[in-house]
Amino acid sequence: MSEQMNALVSAVADRLEALEATLYELGRVRGQFTSDDRSVTAEVDGDGALTGLWLAESVTARPPAEVSQLVLWACQQAAAQASAQRAEALARLHESIAPGNVGGGPDSA
Repeated sequence: MSEQMNALVSAVADRLEALEATLYELGRVRGQFTSDDRSVTAEVDGDGALTGLWLAESVTARPPAEVSQLVLWACQQAAAQASAQRAEALARLHESIAPGNVGGGPDSA
């Protein structure tokens, strides 16, 4: 193969590796938030789906409306953490596969 073709193949392999690493990282994204009083903890995955909810026994002494607001707040904060992690992973992917960073632009071959 020509030197240009070798460079193109190498660039594609590097981009594929970056994509696979990002997919792995996205699969491991988790956000978790615990209320200040430690009565509610929520955990969400990288898609924002609730994967865990823990309630301390102390919530039974609170009005249901207050508990529901606290649960929603914890879920929202956990989702925000997961979203930030996801955005960081995607930003790293974008940076690693930007045309100037790996093997030149699409017309470089």
